[in-house]
Amino acid sequence: MTEAALIDTRKVDATLAAHRIAGRHFTASGIRSFVREQGTGETVVLMHGLPMSSFLYRKVISRLADHGFRAVSFDLPGLGLADRPSDFDYSIRGLGEFTVAAIDALGIDQFHLVVHDAGGPIGFQAVLSAPERVLSLTVLNTLLSMDHPPFPGEIYGRFSGRFRGVLTSPRLFRELMLRVGIADGHAVTAEEIDVHRRLLLDPDEGAAYLRIMRSLRQKDVGPWDDVVDRRFAPYPVDVAWGGLDPILSLRRFGFPMLRASHLPWLRVLKAKHYLQEDRPDAVADLIAGNARSAHELSTNEETR
Repeated sequence: MTEAALIDTRKVDATLAAHRIAGRHFTASGIRSFVREQGTGETVVLMHGLPMSSFLYRKVISRLADHGFRAVSFDLPGLGLADRPSDFDYSIRGLGEFTVAAIDALGIDQFHLVVHDAGGPIGFQAVLSAPERVLSLTVLNTLLSMDHPPFPGEIYGRFSGRFRGVLTSPRLFRELMLRVGIADGHAVTAEEIDVHRRLLLDPDEGAAYLRIMRSLRQKDVGPWDDVVDRRFAPYPVDVAWGGLDPILSLRRFGFPMLRASHLPWLRVLKAKHYLQEDRPDAVADLIAGNARSAHELSTNEETR
């Protein structure tokens, strides 16, 4: 099957255009970025990981709005529709500092935080800056430290400044996403998957993403066990995992997260790594439930 037969580039362009229209640009720390937001009520900040962007949360955002929240997801520098300066600090610490600046620039005071993939360590760094601003923390398929073997993207980043091969091919990229990222092939179209690829590669062929991958190893950040420990955190914590995730597997990463959180259980969803694509309804329900528990906790404390 040819690539043209697999993916309709006109639909890709239209889907990408709709994504742009659904959001807006803003500036934080001198970086021009992009945010999708919808709804009114308490704010939920949705952190994407690597190599994704705010596009990953498009289904969850609308569902959270239906739940009565203001759902917000912005692009980290080097990804999506954000600037990709070559001199930016793309480390976990640098991206965490940008996250705080972005939240401020968007006029957000207190917020419910949702983290996924590398958005976990980045979001955890932001929590350490101002834990009193976090109303609840929902954790999705992420990691507590960088003490693990390098991911393929890190190795690639050490030897290349541009992406070639699988990520430049719409067909191969789709096969990769379905193999490791998305369990339900009917949950997302080929064109939507190609938008993910375009938002990674354009306009610098993924050079900024590779800079991020080269900057992941830092000895002065993490582990973030205290951030997720519900016994001491000043906010409710909940954890959900795509149980079919071959990247951040339940055994190697999910169960250690459960132990660190000291929750009695974690919610396992029938999903791979990108559970926002596989199970957007379940993800939104989980986030909304955790956020409401924060409200109930606050109300109980006020009535004591």
